[in-house]
Amino acid sequence: MPVRFSAIAWLLGLLLCLPVAPPAISAPPALMLARDLGSTRIDVPAYYVSEKYDGVRARWDGRALWTRGGYRIVAPAEFTAGWPGTPMDGELWIARGQFDRVSGIVRSTRADAAAWAEVRFMVFDLPTHPGTFGERVEAMHALVARAGHAQLRMVEQTRVATRASLDARLAAVVAAGGEGLMLHHADARYGVGRSNALFKLKPHDDAEARVVAHAPGNGKYTGMLGALIVEHHDGRQFRIGSGFSDAQRADPPPPGSWVTYRYNGLTSTGLPRFARFLRVRDEMPP
Repeated sequence: MPVRFSAIAWLLGLLLCLPVAPPAISAPPALMLARDLGSTRIDVPAYYVSEKYDGVRARWDGRALWTRGGYRIVAPAEFTAGWPGTPMDGELWIARGQFDRVSGIVRSTRADAAAWAEVRFMVFDLPTHPGTFGERVEAMHALVARAGHAQLRMVEQTRVATRASLDARLAAVVAAGGEGLMLHHADARYGVGRSNALFKLKPHDDAEARVVAHAPGNGKYTGMLGALIVEHHDGRQFRIGSGFSDAQRADPPPPGSWVTYRYNGLTSTGLPRFARFLRVRDEMPP
């Protein structure tokens, strides 16, 4: 018995001495979230306007990058070398229309330096700064300039005078392949959750739904996906049958995954009109 106890004690001591890997998941960061502008009337000159980037939102906590769902992002050490210790909100982005590429890079558990060389962290806010957004814009300029890091960039923030100018800016961004615009009130403090001072403006509505089944295709899509049967947050189901590439029809998002879709308003029953697939969501939306 004494020998057995001694062996167990030795083993426990050895295990306690082994290095413990840092957790790969934490509590989701407390983020400021935008509302759809829609038909809301706003004082346009009071807002900063920026492009809405189609990348992966991330929070820099001063030491590491985290997704909005609280997952640690495995980035090469050189990607964040020299970044400030100040927490930053931003978008991991490559270029317009490259969401799938950047999403794959961010989701990888291997820090591929060659792949990450194309990625930029586009900073758009400072969550712990106590000032107004106008003051945070100045602070972001100073932070990024001091860092002098090629892959750390600040989202361009500008002002426009009229709604007509805002619509023209939206049309130009969309025509160049962008998603839309973000509008942030100059006097707003950083706040957690959906904000009445932060809006997104896009030519199409979009939303998220959970995949529950696959409907088989016909004709040239025989043996492939015909449509996704998805479930909205309220439990109602509908189909998304367009917007897929042939590769996506051959290997569709599995049941249980979340997808983002575009639509043009709602039907008389409240379901999305002309729903079409946009992309797979890496995480369930908050």
